[in-house]
Amino acid sequence: MRACVRRVLRQNIEAERDNPPFDRVCMDGVAMASAEFSAGRRQFRIQATQAAGAVPLNLAAPDMAIEIMTGAVMPPGTDCVIPLEEYELSNGMLTLKSEATAQPWRNVQRRGSDSQPGVPMLTPGARLGAAEIAVVASAGLAEIEVSRQPRVMVISTGDELIEPGQVIADHQVRRSNAYAVVAALQEQGFTSVDDAHLRDDEALMRRRLGELLDANDVLVLSGGVSKGKFDFVPAALKALGVEEVFYQVAQRPGRPMWFGFGPRGQLVFGLPGNPVATLVCLRRFVLPALWFAMSWEAAPERVTILEPMHGRKMAYFMPVSLRPDAAGLTRASIRPPQGPGDFLALAGTDGFVELPPQVEGYPAGFVADFYRW
Repeated sequence: MRACVRRVLRQNIEAERDNPPFDRVCMDGVAMASAEFSAGRRQFRIQATQAAGAVPLNLAAPDMAIEIMTGAVMPPGTDCVIPLEEYELSNGMLTLKSEATAQPWRNVQRRGSDSQPGVPMLTPGARLGAAEIAVVASAGLAEIEVSRQPRVMVISTGDELIEPGQVIADHQVRRSNAYAVVAALQEQGFTSVDDAHLRDDEALMRRRLGELLDANDVLVLSGGVSKGKFDFVPAALKALGVEEVFYQVAQRPGRPMWFGFGPRGQLVFGLPGNPVATLVCLRRFVLPALWFAMSWEAAPERVTILEPMHGRKMAYFMPVSLRPDAAGLTRASIRPPQGPGDFLALAGTDGFVELPPQVEGYPAGFVADFYRW
């Protein structure tokens, strides 16, 4: 079951029995018959103490009470739990304080009030977090059916890219996009993720892309998808039988976005090489596609922007930081990068808002879709 965290459920989860399976005590105190309180009794003899997990005692007499612990079975003959703060104990005798109350089923969770056998507690399509895993465990299931994790290969291209830790020349740049993409995928619960670096060699790129395409369900490429002389990726993918679905999207950053299907239905994403565009397109397109393939969909959040912005002729993704306003409501403060290569501007941001084409501009208070990194 531990391997199912952040997976997508593919079966109904039903209770194996009533939940809770008995009338469950919700607070440390004493269990007693509320009718005796209603009749005016304020003192009770302590019969015994019952712990959680112990076989329930039977109330021996109406003028008695049983010390009880949170999570214990409600003793037959009792229907009320008085908390510690409302009574005093001395020499085996309980005396209720003046503020004590004793309504039937006070501080007791009734049997089956949460769930009952035959009624699904979780249904297919639920993404499994801590709360959902607890529900599965409560159903007594050691194994469940979930969506398979896709095998994802993150590929960066370019002779100019140098690994961290290696000597770098003035005309070269660090290979950072792949690390960012892998980290983003891992943060979202994808565990079968690897990465590779391909040089700008057309024959080598075609051979390696073919090997990686055969071994994985998803390829996420960073760079090499534009129209430059050394952008060999689209032609190599076409030669390998990858069908282009679209190329270029009316958006900034990330206009040269590429997407296609491999011969066996593999998903192939060609992300722009600029760091900001890479992460934006990953979050806006790649992650939702992977979730959808695993039978899970998540609607974007909605936030309001704090500052006005100039109009745009195409969709625009603006990095933002979330902050509460004077009323405690969450608002988005824009953090514009200097350009699609300004990855430093993303540090400390929470995600980005998607601004639709709107030449007249966006006033403060404009409501937009928000995507967390």
